[in-house]
Amino acid sequence: MKLKVGLLGGGSWGTTVASLTAKNSPTIIWARDEEIVNEINEFHTNEKYLPHAKLTPSLRASTSIKETVEDADVIVMGVPSQSLRKVLEEAKPYIRPWVPVINLAKGLELNTKKRMTEIIEEILPENPAGVLTGPNLAKEIHFGKAAAAVIAMVDHNIASRLQTVFSSGLFRVYTNDDVIGCELGGALKNIIAIATGMGDGANAGDNTRAAIITRGLSELTRLGVAMGGKKSTFAGLAGMGDLVATCSSSKSRNHHVGFQLGRGKKLEEIISEMNEVAEGVKTAKVVMELAKEYQVDMPISREIYKVLYEGNTVNDAFKGLIKYEVGSEKEPG
Repeated sequence: MKLKVGLLGGGSWGTTVASLTAKNSPTIIWARDEEIVNEINEFHTNEKYLPHAKLTPSLRASTSIKETVEDADVIVMGVPSQSLRKVLEEAKPYIRPWVPVINLAKGLELNTKKRMTEIIEEILPENPAGVLTGPNLAKEIHFGKAAAAVIAMVDHNIASRLQTVFSSGLFRVYTNDDVIGCELGGALKNIIAIATGMGDGANAGDNTRAAIITRGLSELTRLGVAMGGKKSTFAGLAGMGDLVATCSSSKSRNHHVGFQLGRGKKLEEIISEMNEVAEGVKTAKVVMELAKEYQVDMPISREIYKVLYEGNTVNDAFKGLIKYEVGSEKEPG
């Protein structure tokens, strides 16, 4: 029996995942924008977020959250992290108990510092929560480029069952039981992507990018392990894999923000010109609070925070990192 999928969120990644699951299972995607919903239903396209892409013809769209989730056997949250709580509260009355809820957003909630699965568990304590994450640039996946992802859930049996819902063609999905590590890897790497983008925008060179990526991985691993994630997770798809893809690609929203900062643009101007959310901009605030709370040193994240929120320049950031005391590459513990 095929599981029915209800996906909330009509951006590029949400639409891509809905188009993938529609190949395997009956799928409805919800979006607030009636024009997008009509376009998906009539023309099987979403030009605003996925230009020139044809969606799976069987994919249905709706402006009704109730219609999208009431019969769903799997709920997928494809909205930005700062919107997830509000949308899930709207959907809660129509979601049946024990239906798994899978998050796609890579961020942390500003006022609570919570991961997205923690919010899901708070609002829907009877529903298993998980995350689909990894080096997943939406446009590449939609156009059939090979990619791999991780579905992380505490219950391995549910994760294994959902593998068949999300896997499609050259899109391979692996399972992992480290929900904390997988979720934090996805959220924290966005800040490092802003850093590499800044370097690229300022023509700092390939050596600088490699240094930021590798030291950035060390940094996010330290915090991730301190918060309960497994060290091995950060060496896999949800950690290093996602970090490399996001830090190296011009298709990455967070790299784009950093690149434009490196070219001298103001943050407000960059954000106003984008039609999607760069999660790392807001995550940087939360990460500084978490670093202090868990007493973890995060020099790259700290310099990015200063550029985003304290008026520092890109040159200030690189000077700050150069001044940082150099120790052993070997991590303690």
